Amino acid sequence: MMAASPVPSSHAPNRLGFAVKILGRPNLKSDDARRWQSGPHLSVSLRYLEAIFDYLGEIGIRMYRISSNLAPYATHPDLPQFHGQIDECRDELARVGEKARQFDIRLSFHPGQYTVLNSPRASVAEAAVRDIVYQANLLDALGCGPEARVVIHAGGVYGDREAAIDRFVEGYLDLPERVQRRLVVENDETSYSVVDTLAIHERTGVSLVWDILHHRLNNPADLGDAEACRRCLATWPPDQVPKIHFSSPRVESEPVDGEQAAAQRRVNPRQHGDWIDGADFVAFMNEMAGERFDVMLEAKQKDLALLRLREELAAAGLQSRIW
Repeated sequence: MMAASPVPSSHAPNRLGFAVKILGRPNLKSDDARRWQSGPHLSVSLRYLEAIFDYLGEIGIRMYRISSNLAPYATHPDLPQFHGQIDECRDELARVGEKARQFDIRLSFHPGQYTVLNSPRASVAEAAVRDIVYQANLLDALGCGPEARVVIHAGGVYGDREAAIDRFVEGYLDLPERVQRRLVVENDETSYSVVDTLAIHERTGVSLVWDILHHRLNNPADLGDAEACRRCLATWPPDQVPKIHFSSPRVESEPVDGEQAAAQRRVNPRQHGDWIDGADFVAFMNEMAGERFDVMLEAKQKDLALLRLREELAAAGLQSRIW
């Protein structure tokens, strides 16, 4: 059962979150990464996760993306000995979930690139369903409220966008209703723009996560950032706080004309940068004034990038906007 969620207020502060790996405390592990031969288990991962929650509570971070490998091999078709980990860890899951609620930490999962619900290959689509259902079940077992979501991309185009979208819609509608409520779809940088995900929402009612870096790379409708973001925010139930993804492109320095001392900045727009561009984030937050949403930061420096951005927001006088 999902816990109740308070009605969001446009005057409440926005959470900032980050994904999986902890850099501020390198001794903290995100999951039991041992190979299957060594008997990894969700119970081990939960001990790691509880320590992460203690760290987040200490430094005041209220949003976190859990490793998709929290329950090792839990959906592997050839390793059935790992399939019952949720039932084996009901009590531990409830206890760790209670700690997340005590610290008011919003949680999510984001399955990897091989979780493709609209694949024309039945085996791939079936594997995606197993992953999505299992991660939704984990959020349920943790006792998370309805804002805790499993984020996926729409998938591939496979030479026929209309047919690919049809397959996604069919796959989504075949999911159990409780799993549908956990799912959220994100625009991507090559195949499915905001306009495409909005079309999927119209057919399914699925909520949308807006990703700014992907939008700036894939925006055939030429929608401004604020307009695109607001359209996605509007797909969420009115009693839930939407979430978005924010990142900055990777910036690399390289020698110019073979001189080691001289360097020029090269921007790689398709990769997440180490840090968040504070000026860009401040400008975006000012453009979105009055809107309530939480922000998952996708930066290579993880929690360190969040803490640096928080300092920049305070310097800009926006500390009241951030949890």
